[in-house]
Amino acid sequence: MSHPLIDNLTGNLGWPELCNANDVAEFTSRPGIHVLFVPGDFKRNLESADVAVILPELKMVFQGRFDCAVVADEIEAEVRESAKVLKTPSIIFYRAGQVIGGIPKVRDWDEYITRINQILALPVAAE
Repeated sequence: MSHPLIDNLTGNLGWPELCNANDVAEFTSRPGIHVLFVPGDFKRNLESADVAVILPELKMVFQGRFDCAVVADEIEAEVRESAKVLKTPSIIFYRAGQVIGGIPKVRDWDEYITRINQILALPVAAE
C-alpha cells in the first residue's frame, strides 16, 4: 500500500492486509461475515481513497455485523477473478469462505446500505 487513506485501514484501524491466498482463506473461513476491500490502483482510480473512507463508516453503521481486511496488490487480480467482482475499488463479502456478494466502484450511501442489507440477509448456503 502507499496511499495514506488505505494505509490508515491497516495501520490505525488494525485491519489485516491479506498478502496471499492462504491469508484470504484463513480470514474468510472464520465464523461470521467478512469484507475484503480491493482498492485497485489508487493512482489511476481516485475512487479507491473514497472507498477507504466509506468502508469504516459502513462497518460502524452495521455495528460489527462484519469485519474487514485489505487485499494486497500482489493478489488483487486473483481475488477479483475468483469473486467475479472485476472492477475496483470493490468490497467483497464472504461467509464460510464463500463469496456472498460484492459491490464494485463508489456508490451512493443509500445504495450501499440497501445492497449490504440484501447481502447480509442472504441465507447460508448448505454445506
